[in-house]
Amino acid sequence: MSSRLMIIIAALLICIIGISSIYSSTCQKEGRLWQDIYKRQILWALIGALFFMLVSNVNYHRIWDWTYILYIATVFFLFLVFILGLARLGAQRWLRVAWFNFQPSEFAKLAVIIFLARYYSRKSSNDTRLCAQRYGIASGIIIPFLFICIPMGLIVEQPDLGSGLMLFALFISMLLLSGVKFRYIFIFLFLTALPVPFLWHFLRDYQKERLLVFLNPNIDPLGAGYTIIQSKIAIGSGGLFGKGWLAGTQSQLRFLPESHTDFIFATFAEQWGFFGGVLLLLMYLAIICQGFNIAQRTSDQFGRLLAAGISLMLSIQICVNIFMNMGLAPVVGLPLPLMSYGGSSMIVTLISIGILVNIDKTRTVF
Repeated sequence: MSSRLMIIIAALLICIIGISSIYSSTCQKEGRLWQDIYKRQILWALIGALFFMLVSNVNYHRIWDWTYILYIATVFFLFLVFILGLARLGAQRWLRVAWFNFQPSEFAKLAVIIFLARYYSRKSSNDTRLCAQRYGIASGIIIPFLFICIPMGLIVEQPDLGSGLMLFALFISMLLLSGVKFRYIFIFLFLTALPVPFLWHFLRDYQKERLLVFLNPNIDPLGAGYTIIQSKIAIGSGGLFGKGWLAGTQSQLRFLPESHTDFIFATFAEQWGFFGGVLLLLMYLAIICQGFNIAQRTSDQFGRLLAAGISLMLSIQICVNIFMNMGLAPVVGLPLPLMSYGGSSMIVTLISIGILVNIDKTRTVF
């Protein structure tokens, strides 16, 4: 089975699993809004599939020409959020476009990967590592970091600390992939880590609560720690084989908040148990491994960095979300790709997968 066929099959199966999990976590809730959520997710998946087909059939080398346009558009929409954005639960992250709530921070993740892939492959047509090692610490780290700081700062101010930190993690990952000298990366990480203890005073109250609850959920079991406690109960109560579809108590009886978004994995694990969770992880692993295989087989450095960056983006989001559901990471609001409810996340993920498939089909020297 080819890499792209394996990616497509795994992504399709995860989408179906996600829609069924969203339906099971919302079908018992009253009101038309809840009854329509799974239908909306089907619509987002269909729109994402259209973008997937479009992107997978347009030569990925065209993205090289669109890089700066995509970057400028991303920054523009992030600025626009502060002027016209919709506020929900104390955060202003969405733009209303007709009937669609567009979240620019989701698109910023992919735009940053594309920008860095071009930046670190612009001077050499033969070897990415040789290209990157020509950079000093200024051109190799400081200059691209300044470009990343603009969208990252705008996202953190929404506030969306999780997505902001995601951009920083992607930047570090792309530094490692591009072959920038490790001592430069170490110096950069050391310098950025120095002010971390002082940043505590700049965090919002709910962000401090999330960090404290991560260390000890029982300090506020009915408040900030409630969701993570219920999530761990849901995952543990699933046992080996789960309680069955539509039979989970924590998600069905509304004990688990955000059971269709950030904590969709807990909903799934409660219903399908340990073996269901392992099967889901294997499908994610198939996409990620094939993504890295495509990167390894790609002959030009732009395609190689782009494929590896997308694979890392998916890996980080999957790991952080699942660890968050299990209480092994602070709650940061990163969705589980292809599973969590949300149009922006679904569409961006399918566009990213479409780029992977296109790189695998093309794989010519750029």
